[in-house]
Amino acid sequence: MAVGSKEQGPMAHGHDHAGHEHADPDHAEHEHHNGHDHAGHDHSGHDHAGHSHAPTVSAGNERVVLIGFLLTASFMLAEVVAGLLSGSLALIADAGHMLTDAAALLLAWAAFRFGRRASDGKRTFGYMRLEVVAGLINAVTLFALVAWIIYEAIQRFMTPHEVLAGPMFVVAVLGLVVNVTVFLVLSRGDKEHVNIRGAMVHVLGDLLGSVAAIVAAITIWFTGWMPIDPILSVFVSLLVLRSAWKLFRGSLHILMEGTPGNVVVEDLSKALVAKVPGLAAVRHVHVWSITSGKPVATLEIVLTPGAVAGAVTQAVKEALSADYGITHSTIEIVWDENAPACALAPDDVP
Repeated sequence: MAVGSKEQGPMAHGHDHAGHEHADPDHAEHEHHNGHDHAGHDHSGHDHAGHSHAPTVSAGNERVVLIGFLLTASFMLAEVVAGLLSGSLALIADAGHMLTDAAALLLAWAAFRFGRRASDGKRTFGYMRLEVVAGLINAVTLFALVAWIIYEAIQRFMTPHEVLAGPMFVVAVLGLVVNVTVFLVLSRGDKEHVNIRGAMVHVLGDLLGSVAAIVAAITIWFTGWMPIDPILSVFVSLLVLRSAWKLFRGSLHILMEGTPGNVVVEDLSKALVAKVPGLAAVRHVHVWSITSGKPVATLEIVLTPGAVAGAVTQAVKEALSADYGITHSTIEIVWDENAPACALAPDDVP
């Protein structure tokens, strides 16, 4: 069996694309033409029929986000009016947070909705990245909100405002009930998803804002000490800032195609060689996430003498799926002209 050496260079895969045609758009079957050189790129074990790039976003995530948006938006207007009438910065801050909550939830819902659109020739992974973009925008809006609340708190320290504790307390309690309800609704979704997590961070911050407003109202009612209102507003803002930073960092990591947290590339390579018979080496490993919970990988493998290419490739794919949750992987076999010939599986014979 004569095989060519693997050349170095961006196009040197030993894979002739000029003759590579897929009769079936779903790639369920490969129709091999004369121009398709299997020596460079092994597709065995890569079942495109059951391996759709179309997003598998849970309809439950979309539903809970929509419910959360409706509840948040419906109460936000009442809190804005109450905050202005009572003169409470804590209520106004909470209302402003609810406004960003509503926008964030609406954006998350739109991301889930559009993320279900099928892939096409221009976007081969579909629109799943919209979910991560929405998470990043959520984090940025939280940063802006925190900055505004701190600025307003400083102004309140310099020029104290009279606060009506009674209306402030009633509205804050109602806001707490709404926020707890929305948080429980969102917790029924996929809490590991960056978009759901981002929405929950928003609502959690708003929930803490309601608690702070209640505490401020009680303090003002019994002591008349007005500075408690801006003080608690700043305290809540700092808590939200910490969560916003984590959300921002996680979303940016995905957009920068960073390695998922459960993968260490060096350990992965060693583990595959130790686990898969017939595998001599693993090279040029790239692992990233299309969106939360959707890791993908590309890598090159070197076979031991006499190894069956199709069997080794399939075993590597199964190990990646079982050990790292990587259900989509593209594997290229490196054929070294100086190495002894390796056996091809029956389906790999041209």
